Amino acid sequence: MVDPESGLSLTIARIVQRLQGSSLHSQLERQARVSLHKPEIKLESLKEDIKDFLKTSGWEKKLQNAVYSELNVFPSPCHPAAPPEHMKEPLAYMRKAQGSWEKRILKSLNSMCTELSIPLAQKRPVGEQKELLNKWNEMGTDEPDLSLFRPVYAPKDFLEVLMNLRNPNYENGEQPSFRNHLGLIQVPLKVKDIPELKEDFSELGLNIGQLGIDDSAQVPPEFFENEHVRVGQKVLAEQDSAAAQQYVRQGCPTALRADLWALILNISNQPEDILYYEQLKSNVIQHDLLVDSLIYKDVKLTASNDDYYFVFEDYLYQVLLCFSRDTSVLEHFTYSSATPPKSYIRGKLGIEEYAVFYPPNGVIPFHGFSMYVAPLCFLYHEPSKLYQIFREMYVRFFFRLHSISSHPSGIVSLCLLFETLLQTHLPQLFYHLREIGAQPLRISFKWMVRAFSGYLATDQLLLLWDRILGYNSLEILAVLAAAVFAFRAVNLMEVTSLAAAEAVLADLSTLKVMPLLQIFLFATVT
Repeated sequence: MVDPESGLSLTIARIVQRLQGSSLHSQLERQARVSLHKPEIKLESLKEDIKDFLKTSGWEKKLQNAVYSELNVFPSPCHPAAPPEHMKEPLAYMRKAQGSWEKRILKSLNSMCTELSIPLAQKRPVGEQKELLNKWNEMGTDEPDLSLFRPVYAPKDFLEVLMNLRNPNYENGEQPSFRNHLGLIQVPLKVKDIPELKEDFSELGLNIGQLGIDDSAQVPPEFFENEHVRVGQKVLAEQDSAAAQQYVRQGCPTALRADLWALILNISNQPEDILYYEQLKSNVIQHDLLVDSLIYKDVKLTASNDDYYFVFEDYLYQVLLCFSRDTSVLEHFTYSSATPPKSYIRGKLGIEEYAVFYPPNGVIPFHGFSMYVAPLCFLYHEPSKLYQIFREMYVRFFFRLHSISSHPSGIVSLCLLFETLLQTHLPQLFYHLREIGAQPLRISFKWMVRAFSGYLATDQLLLLWDRILGYNSLEILAVLAAAVFAFRAVNLMEVTSLAAAEAVLADLSTLKVMPLLQIFLFATVT
């Protein structure tokens, strides 16, 4: 472990280094130079006067938000002597498992490439470029033949991999014993129990006002809602990311949500951001990638058939096609257990200097990937802003839901947390489902991998994602999954097969997120 003092100096050095190349740094320099012409700036107190000017003109707040954003995204520094892969993932067996999984995905992609005789990437003919540009805002009307394309993998394939994870240093005989975990996940990771979760999610307590409960028609708005909206407007006026993150733990008022999320994620949609988005768009127009067909297929299979999201089909194509070309996404691999896949320029197989990341952002979409974007379309109608919000949500949270790691918000820990909560607090239900061959994780895994997108009603999903942003953690997904089982426990105790258990839990669209979370965490006797 790094001692706190040297850890702090390492963190400061890293943040300074990262901000030095940013547009904020050049804007601050420009403002400092402009301030030199102001009469209140005196030569004898130059440094202090410029600091005061940056504070009063709002630039200090922008710098604070940028620093806060960096602290939220990047992990705490490792020991200086630790190898760089430790920052990606400290456990060797997790790194190995992630590496094997990536090889499988790449093999699947390459075999599809070979079977269909389609190159991974090719330049579009000029006529096709013009056609795509003309129908950029109505790509949903296009009906390409995608029958031969298949998703590279689906969540259930990924679950099979996680079920076979084992720690080689841990004695884990096949014979059931008190050492064995009764669930599907058999790796010894530390997950929180209910008392720890209560402490972490203390703002969700029964005696604290919540949007998602206290804004219902039965509760007069003057009790909570009006004051909460007023505070939200004040937080927005202050433009303080840390305050916004604390505020959304009690939920976002619908009218303020888009601005509050953008403030937490430090997205301001500057002219240079819009230009960057336009560059990504021109890359899509010029080059045709195999993953484009996977994106089309995924949107057609998921969002296009969803009662809430089918209207956003065009937005989804725009955002996801641009995302696949965005090389700035590669940066998240420094703190992700995953490694971006590589391909070789034709005829140069195996020659390292001709290796390129494929797709350019390093992320191969899987079945359901487009559902990470769909809910955001309710909040943002300007494509470049929608794009930036999604990209930031992905590099902060969603990448953890489809990579193998020991991180507390990683999918392995979430699965283990879900199974542990059920075993501890609903042992009869867990044992009953296990005995009939309906392991609870087989049902809940798809909810967690998609962060419940496409399963909950949109208003409820946005209330859940408020709390993900507020706590900078995905652990609440596992708590909600356990709470859903607790809520339907009476019916589940009656079922005698996996199909019947799935039928009981097939429709979550009527569930209310906040009451379920509160009852499970704070009103259950532990």
